[in-house]
Formats: sequence, structure tokens, C-alpha cells
Amino acid sequence: MNSIVNAEAQAVARTGETIVIRGRKVVPGVAEGEALVTTEPISGWGGVDPRNGTVIETRHELRGQSFAGKVLVFPGAKGSSGWSAQFHVARMMGTAPAAWLFNQMTTKVALGTVVTHSPAMTDFDIDPLTVIRTGDWVRVDADAGIVTITRK
Repeated sequence: MNSIVNAEAQAVARTGETIVIRGRKVVPGVAEGEALVTTEPISGWGGVDPRNGTVIETRHELRGQSFAGKVLVFPGAKGSSGWSAQFHVARMMGTAPAAWLFNQMTTKVALGTVVTHSPAMTDFDIDPLTVIRTGDWVRVDADAGIVTITRK
């Protein structure tokens, strides 16, 4: 089955069905949790409040929502290099994401994910933004390069 047909079949998965995608490890480890998905890049400096793990960026679709303990699925980072400082504080406060899935690797997102010590992946065979929905249960096994999504 080609990847286009496979992606279309996965996009229509029903509640309780499982989808598996593969990617490249950025930060090792295994974690799982509820997905928090955005199609908008996130700004680390001034875009998140690491004390409570929420997005505070004005006009961002996730404004006011918490990423603490969730699998954060997003296209990538934007803004300054404050990503590492903000997410280091989030790790120290216990408000960092459980895992990270993102499409565009930059130094900002690489540093942000590394300082949290949370599993992180990129370079997927299927775009996670097309198959993962907020609320889905996601298991990230960065060591094996496998993401398992269970529809809510």
C-alpha cells in the first residue's frame, strides 16, 4: 500500500483504533499521554508560561491550554532562542510535555526538547499533524522510532 493511501486510511480511523507511524529519535526514551495538537509553530520565549505549562502566545490556537504531561504535536518552533530556558524551567517545575512530536528540526526546538529530557521525534513517514488529534492517546517510543496513536 503506498503512503498516500495509507495516510488516507489512517486519517479516517475510528474511536479505539490504533495507528502506527515511524520517525527519527531526537531525544531518547518512552512516554505516553494525551495528545495536544497544533498546526501553528510555538514561540518559546513569550509564548509559553513554564510555571504552569501553558501556551500564552497571543492569537495562538492553543492559548490558555496546558501542555504539561501531554504529548505535544506541532510543526516546529518560532521566535528567539529562549526555548531552552523556558522549557528547562518547565522541566524543573514539572510542567514539561511528556513527549514531543514535531516536523521541522531547528536549533530552537532541539534545545527545548533536550533540556526537558522528554522523548522527542521528527522526520516521520506520515505527517503526525494529519493523523493525531487532540485527545488521542499517544505512546512515543523514540528509541524504537515508533509512535502508536489510539483514537479517543
